[in-house]
Amino acid sequence: MSISATTPDEAIPRALSPWLTFLFAAACGLVAANLYYGQPLAGPISADLGFTPAATGLIVTLTQIGYGLGLLLIVPLGDLTENRRLVLMLIAVSAVALIGAALSSTPTTFLVASLSIGLSSVAVQVLVPFAANMAPDATRGQVVGNVMSGLLCGIMLARPFASFVAEASSWHMVYYVTAALMLVLAVVLRANLPVRRPTTKLRYGELLASMGHLALNSRVLQRRALYQAGMFGAFSLFWTTTPLLLASPAFGLTQNGIALFALAGAAGAIASPIAGRLADRGMTKIASTLAMLLGMASFLISHFANDGSTGALLLLTAAAILLDFGVTTNLVCGQRAIYALNPEHRSRLNGLFMATFFAGGALGSALGGWAYATGGWTMTAWIGFCFPALAFLLFLTEGRGKKAPSESRIEHLKP
Repeated sequence: MSISATTPDEAIPRALSPWLTFLFAAACGLVAANLYYGQPLAGPISADLGFTPAATGLIVTLTQIGYGLGLLLIVPLGDLTENRRLVLMLIAVSAVALIGAALSSTPTTFLVASLSIGLSSVAVQVLVPFAANMAPDATRGQVVGNVMSGLLCGIMLARPFASFVAEASSWHMVYYVTAALMLVLAVVLRANLPVRRPTTKLRYGELLASMGHLALNSRVLQRRALYQAGMFGAFSLFWTTTPLLLASPAFGLTQNGIALFALAGAAGAIASPIAGRLADRGMTKIASTLAMLLGMASFLISHFANDGSTGALLLLTAAAILLDFGVTTNLVCGQRAIYALNPEHRSRLNGLFMATFFAGGALGSALGGWAYATGGWTMTAWIGFCFPALAFLLFLTEGRGKKAPSESRIEHLKP
């Protein structure tokens, strides 16, 4: 199936075909996974390339820094340049960076490759608003939810995939295989994605400057970004520290056992389409309330899951699924809300939204490692509980008895 028609920004979109929706979702999952392969491989990469113990953390940190820079400097280009070309260029850079990581023989070359992997992986945040722009208003939440389910599956499956491949071969093979996947993906996307040319006529500097205006003047963006920062902070804290808990003498799981546990988190992707449908029906407030309550409940449950028993492992698995359901639901509701603002700003709004909650995730990871080392799992779980709890308290300050601005009107902001 090939689509060659141009889709201008101002065109009234028709429903996306199931095939194209699946392609958007699969592409987001495959590209987003690139960000997470290094996490379970940090140990073998460090030992093989000669990283010092203090520098081992840079294997993950440089990828995150690259992704954060890309959210602010590259994603906004989705409002300015032809979207298909931008996506294909970023995926091509990903393929080169992954090959560079596989071929690295020194820490410096691997870290440069890691930074490039992070920068180019923001292709997913060009693809999501691209899909949203093609969807009719009535089903935009459903489309975003379906696409995000693919992205979240990619995130959750990346770690076990990397662990299994490295166990069977080597960490180099993980990067060779994923580079090949990027090249195949680029060919498929080039043949199937439509051409979309935004109508924005700003220069790049003006485009970046306009993001400050959007950040300061869109209450919907500010609130939804902060809600998700709290939820994603909890998510990052949980998935940073549970491998430490599971590898401790209490549980004594191997890397493969921890990888299997991580597969449970992929169940959260089921929540994406459901959340999208609820948002399309004007039930964003109900879905967001449920999402944050699930986030808090997951950490309350996990307090009873630290003795290493089979029951504790089952409780921890249930906590992982509940947390991922909550984080996913809140994410889709947030994206549905900000995409209901001015269509010309969707890529910039998405970049700001993602950068804000990504910062929340970075904070969660940092606090999680410190809390586990300082006070064990009990302290870690209480700090994790605080993230969705604070988001929920902020959420309760929204006006009662009326729809959120994102649901009652389209908010037009000047560039």
